[in-house]
Amino acid sequence: MVGTACPILAMNKTQRFFQDKAVLITGASSGIGEELARQLGQAGVKLTLAARRKELLENLAQQIAAAEKPRPLVLQCDVTQDGDLQKAVAETVRQWGKLDVAIANAGFGVVGPLKKLSVEDYRRQFETNVFGVLRTIYAALPEVEKNKGNIAIVGSVTGWASTPGASPYAMSKFALRALANAITPELALSGVKVTLISPGFVASNIRRTDNQGKFHEGAKDQVPAWLVMPTEKAVRQILSAIAKGKREAIITGHGKALVFLERFMPWVIRAVGRKMAAGRGGYRSEPQGT
Repeated sequence: MVGTACPILAMNKTQRFFQDKAVLITGASSGIGEELARQLGQAGVKLTLAARRKELLENLAQQIAAAEKPRPLVLQCDVTQDGDLQKAVAETVRQWGKLDVAIANAGFGVVGPLKKLSVEDYRRQFETNVFGVLRTIYAALPEVEKNKGNIAIVGSVTGWASTPGASPYAMSKFALRALANAITPELALSGVKVTLISPGFVASNIRRTDNQGKFHEGAKDQVPAWLVMPTEKAVRQILSAIAKGKREAIITGHGKALVFLERFMPWVIRAVGRKMAAGRGGYRSEPQGT
């Protein structure tokens, strides 16, 4: 009985934390962002969903509202554009009267070997994954501070251990970990909790999105299915970490193992990296599909 009651109790604690809070989620149109919206929407949270693909957000909001929950505020928003996040926060406060939690989730992956990439590829990666997060934090912080709320940054275990063929993505996630480590004690002075979310492989569309940020619906996920954590399970862990005010949450078992190896046995990671670079298919190519 104890084994079955604990997960329910933990989820109830998470729901109680988010109850009556206003939450902004960037990149809410698919993957982790979409599932965050679904689970928070089911809990009756006051949601603002922001992404470039507004039509997907409208469908998601309609599904949440159909379950007799508050209809989320839907905003077309590009985190690479100055001003978009300020407008999103202003609309959130106008709609809900406040902003308690900002989840900087928007991101994608630029991949390929160094010699096939350009400085522009790296710049484009940082514009979304790093500066997009900074824009979110700067826009949300004044309102979040008023409520001594929470900021969550969605990073990656790639921010701990880089692999051949993923240098732009890994660099961006290393940068987010550095950012979180620096601002966590800074913002704690004003009562704001910062949580860095570092997932491993989670079911999402990121591995079907090319270097230009374009989604390919027919592309095949090159990661073995057994290694991919279901989005629903990952999001439950993410929301629990935010509710508990954790400094960082490593999501997935293989992600925790990778971080352990990087911290205590880095030579293992280096040896694997050399084999990946030497072997055919040592890097993840761009998605292929229509």
